[in-house]
Amino acid sequence: MRTYVRMVVCVYLPRFELVVAAGGSQELAGRALAVAPQIRADSAVAGRLVGEVSGAAEARGVSRGMALGEALARCPDLTLVPADPVRVAQAWEETLCGLESIGAAVEGPRPGLAYFDADGLRGLHGTPAAIIAAARGALGRPAHIGAGPTRFCALAAAMAVRSRRPLILQEGQEAGRWLAGRPVELLGFREETAALLEPLTRLGVRTLGEVRRLGRPALADRFGGAGVFAHTLACAGDSPLRPRRVTERLQETMEVGDASSGTALRRVLGVLVGRLLARPERRGRTLRAVSLSASLLAGGGWRERVVFRESLSDPQRIGLMLSAPLLMLPAPAAELTLEVERFGPAASEQGTLGDQDRAARAARLGEAIAQTRALAGRDAALRALCVDPDSRVPERRVVLAPVPGE
Repeated sequence: MRTYVRMVVCVYLPRFELVVAAGGSQELAGRALAVAPQIRADSAVAGRLVGEVSGAAEARGVSRGMALGEALARCPDLTLVPADPVRVAQAWEETLCGLESIGAAVEGPRPGLAYFDADGLRGLHGTPAAIIAAARGALGRPAHIGAGPTRFCALAAAMAVRSRRPLILQEGQEAGRWLAGRPVELLGFREETAALLEPLTRLGVRTLGEVRRLGRPALADRFGGAGVFAHTLACAGDSPLRPRRVTERLQETMEVGDASSGTALRRVLGVLVGRLLARPERRGRTLRAVSLSASLLAGGGWRERVVFRESLSDPQRIGLMLSAPLLMLPAPAAELTLEVERFGPAASEQGTLGDQDRAARAARLGEAIAQTRALAGRDAALRALCVDPDSRVPERRVVLAPVPGE
């Protein structure tokens, strides 16, 4: 019987947000460009940091996340491109749908970076080379593609690719030896270890092999759980893939005309809420999470994700919850869009606060868990599970496990 090694494929689209905001990759050729800082009313620091930068700007010493003043000092002819999160979200959704069209269950942690497990596609496409060719054809644009036994190995392979030919790492010691020579900056692509990049660089750590040689106990003592996970990644390990759930989305768009700000804009928002609730596709379901976006008159766009404290179907309460994010609009809008990202249960299925029935309490608890996960991610709701209560090590007595629910 023929056996196959596990293979995770990573698709990396460099400077995805900048390419979309600039109008195409040809606009980046030889030009020092950077995504302009997004002005946010709730963050004074984030409003002074540049986004993705072009290769020409990177060669002049400008990097993503650099302060605007420092970026202009290093590159006086730097051109700022207005951020357009609306078009970026639309383009990224089309990219993910293209990968899903070949049968892949895709995890897309950020625009420009996606993973999928190739094991389940062997019956459809055959060899790993055929699977990667199908993914490249579904993308319809140049991409760096790497494959390996884990998500992190595949990421490292994709980042090392400099041509259309993919890099495939075999499972076992080969992946670990190859990974040892890769730069420590790869840890910045993972949310769990991104904060370790600066202190490790100050300590003189340059490669993942050096992270591995530091040892798990030393990293755990200095950085806690993040250090343990960084050591796991450096040893060619990783957590399982978490493919996104394909959900139904509804949206309503309206040109605001002269109502580009103020009270008139809130009235336009009320019209969008009413239209969205009146859609027959809603089928009486409540709204759990929505996104409010706008195309700005000065160019670029603005987008804000809103998760309600509880699933709602009352237009007045929804409008009241969305009026606060609307105040963060950085400039007059030309078009306003309201999109449902997650639905809640049907309005008739919601229990009352005075109901003491056990099934009703369990349903409300499940709804609270689902709402928390919609706001803060799948690991936001965990339960303590006793594993070895007689152990002398406290960490071995109880572990955290996912709570059953959505």
